[in-house]
Parts: sequence; C-alpha cells; structure tokens
Amino acid sequence: MKVVTLGEIMLRLSPAGNYRFVQVDNFDVIWGGGEANVAVSCANYGHDAYFVSKLPKHEIGQAAVNALRRYGVHTDHIARGGDRVGIYYCETGASMRPSKVIYDRANSAISEADPEDFDFDAIMEGADWFHWSGITPAISDKAAELTRLACEAAKRHGVTVSVDLNFRKKLWTKEKAQSIMRPLMQYVDVCIGNEEDAELCLGFKPDADVEGGETNAEGYKGIFKAMAKEFDFKYVISTLRESFSATHNGWKAMIYNGSEFYESKRYDINPIIDRVGGGDSFSGGIIHGLMTMPNQADALEFAVAASALKHTVPGDFNLVSVEEVNSLAGGNANGRVQR
Repeated sequence: MKVVTLGEIMLRLSPAGNYRFVQVDNFDVIWGGGEANVAVSCANYGHDAYFVSKLPKHEIGQAAVNALRRYGVHTDHIARGGDRVGIYYCETGASMRPSKVIYDRANSAISEADPEDFDFDAIMEGADWFHWSGITPAISDKAAELTRLACEAAKRHGVTVSVDLNFRKKLWTKEKAQSIMRPLMQYVDVCIGNEEDAELCLGFKPDADVEGGETNAEGYKGIFKAMAKEFDFKYVISTLRESFSATHNGWKAMIYNGSEFYESKRYDINPIIDRVGGGDSFSGGIIHGLMTMPNQADALEFAVAASALKHTVPGDFNLVSVEEVNSLAGGNANGRVQR
C-alpha cells in the first residue's frame, strides 16, 4: 500500500552514550524527524512509503536523502533547494536526568518551501494513507500552508489522513497551535496524540493526572468522545506513558472508533536505550495496523509493541520488522538470544 508523509528530516547531533553536551568534543550523526521516522517504519513493514519535503542541493541535503533511501523510503517527491538542513542536538538522559533537545532549524529548506515546489495531486494519486504531524505546521507559516494544501489534495483523492498532534513548546505557543491545528482537523480521519497534545493543540483535557502516574483509561473516554464528535474523527488514539525516570517508562495506548474503546496491554520498558522517535514508531505501527488488520484491537496492539521495541533501538528510526513486532505483541518479551 502507498503511504505518504510530509515533514522535515533533520540532522541529529548527539553525544555518545549518556555523555552531556559539555563533556564531548564530537557528536554522533543521526538522521531523523517525525514524519520521516513514520515513513521508515512503514517501509520496514513492506509498504510503498513516500516522504515529501524539501532539502538543499548540497551534499548534506543529499546525505539526508540517502539516509531515507537506505531503508527503502521513496524520495521522488523531495524538492531540492534552499540553504540549510535543520539540525537538532539531543543529549540522552539517564535515571532522574531527562534527555534534552536543542533545536537549530530556523530557515531550513522545508520551512521556506513554496506551494509551487510540490504537485500534491500527483503525490496523492494512488495513495492509501497520508500522515503528518503538528511539528510541520509549527516550523513556519509556509509549512502550515503546505500542510493544508497536502490535506486538501489527500481528500480529493480519497486518501485516509492521520495526524500525530505532537505539540512542541519550543516551536510555538498553545494559542498559535490551536489557531492552526483546529481548522486542519476537518481533513483528519485518524487523530493520534497524548494528553498534553490534545490539550495544547485542540483544547481537550483528560480527567487524569498523567504527571502523577495516573493513566487510567477511564479519564480519557470523555475527551475521546468529544473530539470524535466535534471533528468527525473515525479513530481517536492516545499513547499513555508513565515516566518513572529517563530510562524506565510504562507504555500502553487506547483507541476509540466512535462506538467502542480498546485499551492495549502495558509494557514496562526498562532500560530505555533511546526514547526519541517513540511516538513516531507508534504512528507507523497504527498506520500499518489499521490498513492491514481486521480490527482496532489488533492494530493497537501492533502499534504499542512496535513503539515499545523502538525504545530499545538507538537513533530516530524504528528498525524492526513485522515479524519482530508480532512476536512481542504475541507475548514473547523475554529477550532470549535467537539462534
């Protein structure tokens, strides 16, 4: 099946292991970014995944393209031009010290891209699914306009549209987020996000103290129903994370299809190797699940297992197969050597 994602792939610079920024003289080079991570997951699961973006013509831009091609993502619709690739620095935390991200992405190629850089009708031709996240319209007003145009083209072509709300406080305020995100919801079929995303992007607050570790699904049912009613979503989905430390999380999710709720099994992830991309791996998993599986319960269990595995993989991309995810979802979580 053809899956299209729109967003920014960035150069991630990270100290090795758990070193702090101020300790090191060099950084590891890693490629990643919300919708690029989703595209890689979908390609790993056997779909024709297309990533839409804009990157400079120089060698660093080409390195980003090559990183996607390495994992089977189609790069036909990446426009070339602009001056720079977005950068972010990521320091991996441990125990009670959280991970830290510093952005250096202003004036990146995709943030300054014009509608003329893309033929969204051609891009959406024959597509089954289009995915974007709240990060893309947050990076610039131009990128927000591109997101709207892509959504409109997807609807013209009968493509299922999903969004990961993905609020980033370092990119915009909740007021700006809601002014942009709420109108875009008219194009969305599948809404994915956690409790903070739903509140800050759309103005819905669950009856649950997530910061205090209370992730009882009952607290989410009211806002799921309200969101589905207001925006006519086919599915509302939330990940439920219990953060005990930077290296120990509880992880599960919940889905609502307009009539029934389903809560997944819970995973105790300890130790976490790399949290970055965890939500994107969930999105990639739920896209695959909803396209290929018989019901929302199976789709959700696949997505949660996929994202649990991502926490064990260094880097942004979730480099796991359908077979590995199905094995974990089926209960094989002992980590024994396979030989």
